[in-house]
Amino acid sequence: MMHVGAPLSAPFSLGASSPRARRRASLLPKLTRRRSIMASMGDDPIREWILTEGKATQITRISPIGGGCINHASRYDTDSGSFFVKTNRRIGPSMFEAESLGLSAMYATQSIRVPMPYKVGPLPTGGSFIIMEFIEFGPSRGSQSVLGRKLAEMHQAGKSSKGFGFDIDNTIGSTPQINSWSSDWIEFFSEHRLGYQLKLALDQYGDSAIYEKGQRLMKNLQPLFEGVVIEPCLLHGDLWSGNISSDKNGDPVILDPACYCDAKTARLREEEGSLHALPLLESLQSIWFRVSLISYVDHR
Repeated sequence: MMHVGAPLSAPFSLGASSPRARRRASLLPKLTRRRSIMASMGDDPIREWILTEGKATQITRISPIGGGCINHASRYDTDSGSFFVKTNRRIGPSMFEAESLGLSAMYATQSIRVPMPYKVGPLPTGGSFIIMEFIEFGPSRGSQSVLGRKLAEMHQAGKSSKGFGFDIDNTIGSTPQINSWSSDWIEFFSEHRLGYQLKLALDQYGDSAIYEKGQRLMKNLQPLFEGVVIEPCLLHGDLWSGNISSDKNGDPVILDPACYCDAKTARLREEEGSLHALPLLESLQSIWFRVSLISYVDHR
């Protein structure tokens, strides 16, 4: 007979022939396995959450999902459904916490579909994880006109009363993005977007010429927007083809955000009963940065 220590047998000594003792002995392997499972769950916070708060009793399969270059992505199939999990072995929870807040903010607008975040936490061996809703993607990115309409609806629903910025700094890829709140868009854009990126480029590549041109542009932005009313609204913040998909019904899905509240340039017009966004700030931002910098500075 296997002995597992005094606490399970004390305080009674019933003898090997006692029915109660035989029943207790038969339970020992089950108790041992349960303790082993609980110990292993403590070493794996992803598994622990899925098997407790995730309402699953069994993880049936874990499959890697490609497409990311910064984080490792996996699909966890369980008896209560599937979960999408991202892990990073080098970066702490702050990156995924910012992503979770961004997803929650977009989800709250009830406009365009985004995966619902469930849990963010540290990994025992270093790094972090995020667990979110698993969305089965369709065969294509879906209708671009529907995507534009849904984004415009999100911009309209996500108006900001705090100004320009976000409640937390986040990242575009692995590049930090500063989102300190500002009531003035010129100030926010100059300091936290154009100016910050120019400083990163100067520090990394030592290109003082482009940095000086950028500084001149920043000092002369105000006249370019004289009399323009700029309203802040919630943006995805990192919208490119890799962060756009559609679900099985063909409805657009956006993911991997770097959310913040910025200038709302999406205009809505009614045409044959449907809404169209003209133009989309989400897709034109990076182009606008380059064009404005080059065309303005080179003609000074």
